[in-house]
Amino acid sequence: MIENFLRPPAAVGEIIADVLRIVGVLGIVVAGVGWSLTDAGILAFVLPGLLVPRFLGVRSGFDIVYVASLLVAGWSNVLDLYTTVDWWDVPVHFVCTGVVSAAAYLLLAELGIVAPPRAAGVRVIAPVVLTAVIGLAMSAVWEMVEWFGRTFITAQIFVSYDDTIGDMTTGGLGAIVAGLVLARVRLLRAPTEARVRMPASILRG
Repeated sequence: MIENFLRPPAAVGEIIADVLRIVGVLGIVVAGVGWSLTDAGILAFVLPGLLVPRFLGVRSGFDIVYVASLLVAGWSNVLDLYTTVDWWDVPVHFVCTGVVSAAAYLLLAELGIVAPPRAAGVRVIAPVVLTAVIGLAMSAVWEMVEWFGRTFITAQIFVSYDDTIGDMTTGGLGAIVAGLVLARVRLLRAPTEARVRMPASILRG
């Protein structure tokens, strides 16, 4: 994965994705100066996630959608779009949870924890179910983070029961769609299916 991260961009799409990552870094400074340190902190919280596709070595199309989704989600908080536009959080949670869940699945596959989504013998339903579980779990953790932020940091963070349940439901649906994509489309530059992982006991003979 380190090799993927250090690999220079080799196509227009990869350059665009890296430019968006730079925009994400600069956005932290802009938010801190033009808005508040809390807003800068929100964008800084998103920053590590922007680097995940780089480590995984995903195809440029997915990389661009992933990074753009996280940037939109972060800036939506800064610009108060979640509270001023009633429907805004629905597409953001749907898309953002979907792409993050797909990336999390690919990371687990890269670490050998789960089977690659399109590996031989893996049923189509497997990545759909696992990605949905990952998405729901991440949605729950995110809602906990929002609750913590509102309770202990600033009351500017909007949290309500209906909003929490709605966000988790929307995020779960996005994760299901992401699982369907994982089952049918290769998102990595080099297929993980080509790698054969054998238990250590077998390798030792």
